[in-house]
Amino acid sequence: MNLPNKLTVFRICMVPLFMLFIYLQIPGKYLISLIIFAVAAITDALDGRIARKHNLVTDFGKFMDPLADKLLVIAALTCMIKPGLVPAWIVVVIVARELAVSIMRAIAAADGKVIAAGNSGKLKTVTQMLAIVFLLLGAHMDASLILKVGTVLIYIAAILTLYSGYEYFSKNKELFEDR
Repeated sequence: MNLPNKLTVFRICMVPLFMLFIYLQIPGKYLISLIIFAVAAITDALDGRIARKHNLVTDFGKFMDPLADKLLVIAALTCMIKPGLVPAWIVVVIVARELAVSIMRAIAAADGKVIAAGNSGKLKTVTQMLAIVFLLLGAHMDASLILKVGTVLIYIAAILTLYSGYEYFSKNKELFEDR
């Protein structure tokens, strides 16, 4: 297994660790969760760059990297509903879009096509991750301004989520024409 794929697997392994710490009733739980999330998010930026730079792109990486991103973001957002950091409806919108695009990618793969992440999808992921960072930091510091920034970012992420989902489906509508 090459380094980018190891980073992807590492990111997946960070998800339950993140969830464990965010649910523990210990001082600093949001800071610890933030550090775990940030380390995992950094591996997302690294694995793709390393894979492309050193020609280490694999089919495993093409499918598991987006899955790792989805697992990390969905786990974080889901854990942030109960403490009131993220509205549940935003999590439902994000999960629904992720499932829909994943199903579309599976249909395309069955036809021998690969749907690469578009710029709006990448921007959506970055915005979601930034929102999570600000929300966790704001919760840790009990800082209303930082929480407000995180809240604005999560609403922007919800809009980008809807837009990128629309873009994926409109650019690939031919997948569904003969079905």
